[in-house]
This record gives sequence, structure tokens and C-alpha cells, in this order.
Amino acid sequence: MEDITKSWYGLYGFRKKIRRRFPDFWRIRILKKPFYVIKPYLRKDTRVLDVGSGNRRLETELKGLYPGIQYKSMDIDRSNFHDYYSLNDIKEEFDVILLFEVIEHLSFDEGITMLKKIKGLLSSGGRLVLTTPNLYHPNRYWEYSHQVSYRYDEMGGLLEALGYRIEHIYRIYNDAVLQRFVRLYFMAPLHHYFNIDFARSIALVAVKA
Repeated sequence: MEDITKSWYGLYGFRKKIRRRFPDFWRIRILKKPFYVIKPYLRKDTRVLDVGSGNRRLETELKGLYPGIQYKSMDIDRSNFHDYYSLNDIKEEFDVILLFEVIEHLSFDEGITMLKKIKGLLSSGGRLVLTTPNLYHPNRYWEYSHQVSYRYDEMGGLLEALGYRIEHIYRIYNDAVLQRFVRLYFMAPLHHYFNIDFARSIALVAVKA
């Protein structure tokens, strides 16, 4: 079977499909932080894997909502404790897998490999919640450790090409109350006109099809 991720035209077709569903980037809903993206999918016994979890700070927030959540972390950095240090070591399934600000640090091929492995770790109907820098933000991508940048339609198209189904796309923006109010209700038309966003990240919810 042909690997669609090796075909530029094939990927472009999936990208166009996402743009048909989300034709106006500026109408994509804004949420304050990724936690609000995850929240609708959590239950008292949800199995969560946090990939690239750093100091496991999300564990406290998630268990504060549902103490019975089964949280596990995976990170290649051994300076903190993690349940796993490689996706290859994981032999269980999860209802929700989190991949926050990780994919841009990998090469394109490495990113595809990771997304395929994650799909194999999701239970039937499980969800991947992924965030990555928003390329409409003027300086969000430029960091020395970033390797690949993704527009919202490119990331969505790639996920669908890999057999996921995009359920939601969000823009993530949080700020002081006054500044947030001014940007959302007064400055938004100007940002739109110059095609420069104030939302620092995009978030995608992808279901294992």
C-alpha cells in the first residue's frame, strides 16, 4: 500500500480537505489554554499519556479535576521521573494522548514516525490532542530547537493522511485580562488585516479513525 505521506500531491489533497472544513483561520475558536481542549474528554477513569511531559505539571491539574484519572508520562529527558522514556517501551493503550509543543522539534520523518506510533497506542475512538506553534504569530516559531513548522491545515492534513480524523482545531491565547479584552474585541480586525495573529499556538483534536 502506498505511503501517502511520501506524496506531496497526496498530502496537499488532505490539506485542501482541512481548509474546506476550516476555510477562515480567523474564525477558528480561541481557547485560553490547552487544558480547556482536553477537559471535555476526561472522565474519572480516563487513561492519559502525556508525551514530552517535562516536569509532569499537567498531572496535578488533571487529577485536580478527576482524582481517578490514570496519568502516565513519557519523555526522553531522564532528569525527571517518567513512566516511560521511549514510545517503543509502551505496551498499553490510552484514551487520550497529549503531545504539547513537541512535533516541531522533530524532523518531518521523525514526526510521522511518532504520530504513527501514537495512533497504535490509542484505544478505539481515542483522541490525540496536539499543540504546535501558530505560524500566524510573528515570532512564535523562531527557536533554535525547532525543525519543522506546520500551518493548521498542514498539520490537520498530515494527521488525516495518517488515518486520524480531525475533530476540532483551536487557537490558544491567554493574557492579562485587560490586554486579552483589548486584543479580542478591538485589535482583532487589525490583526486580521495584517494576517498576524496574537494566539501563540494551535491545538488539534484528532480521533483514531
